[in-house]
Amino acid sequence: MNQLSDVETGVGLSEFERDGCACLEGFFAPYRVERAASAVRRVLRERPSEVVVDCLQSGQRTFWSQAAHPETRHFKYHDLHLLCEELRDLALGPELTAVLGDFLGDTPVLCSSVSFEKGSSQPKHIDSLCMTPRTPHSLITAWIAFEDVHPDAGPPVHYPGSHKIPLYTFNDGSHHASRDEIVDWFDYIDVQLRLRGLRARKLMARKGDVFIRHAGLVHGGSPIADFGRTCACAACHYFSASDCVERGMDIEPMRGGYGLRRLRAPVAVDPSAFGPGFPFPEESYLQRYPDVREAVGAGICPSGESHYRMYGFEEGRGV
Repeated sequence: MNQLSDVETGVGLSEFERDGCACLEGFFAPYRVERAASAVRRVLRERPSEVVVDCLQSGQRTFWSQAAHPETRHFKYHDLHLLCEELRDLALGPELTAVLGDFLGDTPVLCSSVSFEKGSSQPKHIDSLCMTPRTPHSLITAWIAFEDVHPDAGPPVHYPGSHKIPLYTFNDGSHHASRDEIVDWFDYIDVQLRLRGLRARKLMARKGDVFIRHAGLVHGGSPIADFGRTCACAACHYFSASDCVERGMDIEPMRGGYGLRRLRAPVAVDPSAFGPGFPFPEESYLQRYPDVREAVGAGICPSGESHYRMYGFEEGRGV
């Protein structure tokens, strides 16, 4: 790993304050990144019924084992750090959490992660739209390059200085995205970017680089020119410890930092999909819904799977 001196850290902080981002070149040694990337591939291969994915073409959320056209590898893989120790070693190692603590101004708590094999092709957005911190800007992201980024692979893009754009306020008075108003948010951001003369910059990172971005930095993915190329990476999101405590979140020491104790993202799966090759996640369903656990314990319902088949799916519950 490239140890950052106090001077380099200061330069990075100055860049972060000015641009809303900073690239730490060669932060992780290639062998450490390859170890994590290999472990991610192993998890996808060996534990597909536990991995939640979003198809980046259709937007459908499902389990990796149930995903249509997996050969495209054009998916967003959610929270692989919950399943992959080697990814946690990177995301919560003392070297990275120390730097993130300086940038965030508080102890970072790993709350979620998303991983990609191909360029994301995602539209412009900011991280705090859906992961909205209690205190504005108490969220930071570390994007880790698993390989050198090729210009034809759909490199990530960002808009330096866009973190200074005032947060959009939705009709409920919050800064958290509302599905009914998201078009208004896009219009607002487009106008603000034009007024401020802010232009997109491609992130041509190399293997082992870490790109740290502010919660309000506008970013996305550029079009993929050569779909045969990969753009493997992981983006790890951190809330501040003080925000987590104020919100009553369950945090725990993990590796060199802190992690949020939580279940993976819920998925609404048609009950007919479950069977011998795709067993129902009984224990996590009961953990997710205490009312169902109580009903099962009291003998009112025979099992969580029975509840999901009879009521849960129609009620909009995920597994």
